[in-house]
Amino acid sequence: MTPEEIVASARRCIGVRFRPQGRDPATGLDCVGVAGVAFDRTLPPARYPARGRNWELLATDAIEMGLREIVPGEARPGDLLIVEPGPGQIHTVVITPTGFVHADARLRRVVEAPGRPEWPVLAAWRGYNETRLP
Repeated sequence: MTPEEIVASARRCIGVRFRPQGRDPATGLDCVGVAGVAFDRTLPPARYPARGRNWELLATDAIEMGLREIVPGEARPGDLLIVEPGPGQIHTVVITPTGFVHADARLRRVVEAPGRPEWPVLAAWRGYNETRLP
């Protein structure tokens, strides 16, 4: 997939209702479900708690999705970030040209927020090959 295709797939999730452990846009998505749709991968329900900062299991999901870890400061549209929105919380977001797409539990739906996430970035992942970029 290209970065543009990843972003377009993530944006197609906007408006889908939030559902913990959600992996199907028809019934609801959580943040990992949005990543699965964006990168066109089917992921099992979470193997980790929403709290507890066990982001290494999210990294395992990213590897199983065929993504590779990158330097967080080099993230660009089409990349996946693992962030810490609150103490002991983990969350994934897909970077877009104007912001990021994520499943917002507070708003109860998938949204695109402007700018970069203000949360600490724990890891960044890329699912496309830069040699294919123009």
